[in-house]
Amino acid sequence: MSPEEKLAELGLTLPEVVTPLASYVPALRTGDYVYTSGQIPMVDGKLAATGKVGAEVSAEDARDLARTCALNALAAVASAAGGLSNVVRIVKVVGFVASAPDFTGHPQVVNGASELLGEVFGEAGRHARSAVGVAVLPLDAPVEIELIAEVR
Repeated sequence: MSPEEKLAELGLTLPEVVTPLASYVPALRTGDYVYTSGQIPMVDGKLAATGKVGAEVSAEDARDLARTCALNALAAVASAAGGLSNVVRIVKVVGFVASAPDFTGHPQVVNGASELLGEVFGEAGRHARSAVGVAVLPLDAPVEIELIAEVR
């Protein structure tokens, strides 16, 4: 089953690539790799939520937002790779979580992205990963995700 078919099975479709907020491109291919810029949880051109995880945003909601970020990152990968079927594997995920000072559940939040990638790509979706707590993200987004994908 292709990654696009797996997305459809999950009831998801690739969104339009999110328009950059500043002077960068959403994804860049070099050789056999696509690197995405950080993707925040934009849905239909609007930020899905704002605030800090562990304060204004629950860990469960942030996990869902990380999934949205990963879907946006997949759209960026597909645009640079000529489609998701050209993805050989997801190599690395970096997740940034804007959080309250006492919040320590960053890995569980970023699991929202990691689990989506596993559902879409199976074993090829398993990846190295970092989950980092930060004070603030662009537009006061709670979560930001970036990917590195190997492509054919």
